[in-house]
Amino acid sequence: MNISSIVIHARPESTAELQVQLNALAGVEVHAVQEDGRMVITIEDTLESVPADTLMQVQLLPGVLGAAMIYNYCDE
Repeated sequence: MNISSIVIHARPESTAELQVQLNALAGVEVHAVQEDGRMVITIEDTLESVPADTLMQVQLLPGVLGAAMIYNYCDE
């Protein structure tokens, strides 16, 4: 099991569409969205991808200004 916590800074006008795109990614769960464009998500590893690859996908989504891994937990 590999779980990562990610903080995203996005354009405030893009957060609604971005939430839809994030929820469509395997292993991603949106936990908080602020009006100023800050978002908190978690990424779990899946059969399709590992959190590091998903983080790269998140960083490339339209409207994302930056995304940073804040916490990572690994366990068998």
